Order: sequence, then structure tokens, then C-alpha cells
Amino acid sequence: MITINTNQAKELIRDTNGQIFSSTFIKKDNSIRTLTCRLRKRYKSKTGRKAPYKAKEYNLLPVYDMKIKDFRMLNFNTLLTITINKNKYKIIE
Repeated sequence: MITINTNQAKELIRDTNGQIFSSTFIKKDNSIRTLTCRLRKRYKSKTGRKAPYKAKEYNLLPVYDMKIKDFRMLNFNTLLTITINKNKYKIIE
């Protein structure tokens, strides 16, 4: 397992170019979740409204959840690990 910081994790995720990757993070209720996801071109609102906040300002990244088939926010503040191309990375602050 390779140890990286959150900025390196952001770069690795952006370099996937839509390739599927997995991440493990701590949810708001303090449970641990594994998310299999990918980046998409852009998030489309079901209601047509704009988001009330900018995800980047809160250290979030919208990703497409492959299991649920919907968008989710990946929180870099609680990110524990990511796996890209069978390489597992541990995130430290």
C-alpha cells in the first residue's frame, strides 16, 4: 500500500479520465463505506436547479456511483483509501 496525501489523491482521481476506481471513506454517521465510482463529464440536477454550494469549496468531488447509478459526493476530508488500477493508496493528511 502506497501512502499519499489528499492533494495527490485528487490528482490520481482526476487522471483516471472516467476509469472506474474505488474509495473508502467515513460517512457522516461515522460508518465506513466503500464506493465504486467514476468521474463523469458533469453532474445533472434532476430538478434543473443549480447546487446551493460549490463542492470544491468544501473539499468535495461529485462522482458517479456505479452500484446505485447516481451521483454522490466524495469527501476528501474523510477519505481513507483509494484503489486505482489495482494499486491501493492510503490517504494521510
